[in-house]
Amino acid sequence: MEVKGFEVTGDQRVGEGGHLRLRRMRMRLVLSDGSRTGEASWDYVERPMGLDAVVVALFRRGDRVEVLLRHGVRIPLQFGRPERPRTVLFPELVAGIVETGDDVMARAAAEAMEEAGLRVDAAAVQPLGPPLFPTPGMCAEIFHFVCCEVDAQAETHPVAGDGSPFEQGARLEWASLEAALSRCASGDIRDMKTEIGLRRLAERLRGSSGA
Repeated sequence: MEVKGFEVTGDQRVGEGGHLRLRRMRMRLVLSDGSRTGEASWDYVERPMGLDAVVVALFRRGDRVEVLLRHGVRIPLQFGRPERPRTVLFPELVAGIVETGDDVMARAAAEAMEEAGLRVDAAAVQPLGPPLFPTPGMCAEIFHFVCCEVDAQAETHPVAGDGSPFEQGARLEWASLEAALSRCASGDIRDMKTEIGLRRLAERLRGSSGA
């Protein structure tokens, strides 16, 4: 029998006022024959300021295609696992929260400035495949993947980002697209959204070159 609906028996939010909050729901599943399952709870995370995020593959062309990686702090990786990562800074593509009311392309351009000091036109930002749910069992967040080509001579520099102290001390790196994908395969880059963004960018560029 298939699930046809839900009978909610409890719904509360824990942690109001923070960047994240826990939503704790109790419910029964309503099956196709009209019967109900036993009651159980499901906890998941909400982000009040904006549920979704944009992942920005910034790239430039010269002798080879290079992509911009941002090495920043990810506190859960330092304290949320029994083993610590090899380094404090974690390499990723530029990304940021799409706040309520934001245009995705405009937010992508804003993140390029906030995280890399790169000024890009929102009209130059292109979608990079369909949005995805990265952790559907824990959060209803969607990742929007986009890309934008920047001038080969454009200068990057870490900036204060959104003003959070956790944005400080970041490092920027231009890496060839081929090398970045190899680092994903070797485990040097372990961020899922980054690997997906890089692979989609590589597919886009192969398609545009007629390969």
